[in-house]
Amino acid sequence: MIIVLKTGSTEAQVRDLTGWLQAFDVKVSPIEGTEATVLGLVGDTSVIDIETLKLNPVVEKVIKVAESYKKANRKFHPSDSVIQVGGVPVGGKKLAVIAGPCSVEGQEQMSTVTAAVQASGASMLRGGAFKPRSSPYAFQGMHVEGLMLLHEMHERYNIPVVSEITNPFHVDLFEEYVDVIQVGARNMQNFELLKALGKTHRPILLKRGFANSIDEWLMAAEYIMSSGNEDVILCERGIRTFETATRNTLDLSAIPVIKRLSHLPVVVDPSHASGFSYLVPALAKAAVAVGADGLIIEVHPDPSKALCDGAQSLTPAAFDQLMKELRPVAEAVGREL
Repeated sequence: MIIVLKTGSTEAQVRDLTGWLQAFDVKVSPIEGTEATVLGLVGDTSVIDIETLKLNPVVEKVIKVAESYKKANRKFHPSDSVIQVGGVPVGGKKLAVIAGPCSVEGQEQMSTVTAAVQASGASMLRGGAFKPRSSPYAFQGMHVEGLMLLHEMHERYNIPVVSEITNPFHVDLFEEYVDVIQVGARNMQNFELLKALGKTHRPILLKRGFANSIDEWLMAAEYIMSSGNEDVILCERGIRTFETATRNTLDLSAIPVIKRLSHLPVVVDPSHASGFSYLVPALAKAAVAVGADGLIIEVHPDPSKALCDGAQSLTPAAFDQLMKELRPVAEAVGREL
């Protein structure tokens, strides 16, 4: 339920209304927008008599939220959310570009790629330490050592780092070493993991599952937000279709749909969506054009020798060229890099 308050409502009046609502055992979240202040209610609101509520002198309008997701709903939070990651905004006018290798392979690799992507304008560094792979025989990542290398890059280059978590028991470890905790497509509906992440103090990058609807994606975000952590960044990374020419099918329509349904920022991963480096620039530019708040792009010093997903990784030189090509696209839609 959403309660829109009248302009000029005093703090005492709002406090009295909030106390009355909390007596019904619902959680009340005040949200101050540019045009109005609203109270978002989460819980069993069926016990509240709406007609009585409308009689309150500070209540302008009462809106029932039909969708199962509440906190992620734009009705609940009319203004776009901007999530701060170590001084880097995700959402708003400036685009966030996250770049780095699929997996952390060693200090030399990470130093080379971090210096390169930062010089080209990337605002965050990505790197996988724990790698969930389809094959049990494939490289599984450097684990804790990989996280420590990421943190070393954070310290040396003053750049926020992003890495994927696969196990709820690793939450404390990730809170210590990374700035943004990524939930991969395979774990989008790992509800115990999502609830554990809801108790953290790190922003969460939530990737869409490769066979999940937008409603299911938003409900996964709701698991995190309802557990206490409202700093969720959504990531469209392609969905599984009948098409075999690409690794996945990038659902560009998901970006404007999400923008209509939710206030959460959404970034796009053209690397996993395509599976081929030659497609990444075109998809990245298209994502910016349809309203994405950022990009997450795989970059490796030598993709031919990458231990994971080399075929979809850009070289540092190709990434630098892409950043140059993205700037006029961003400007054309009122954004900036």
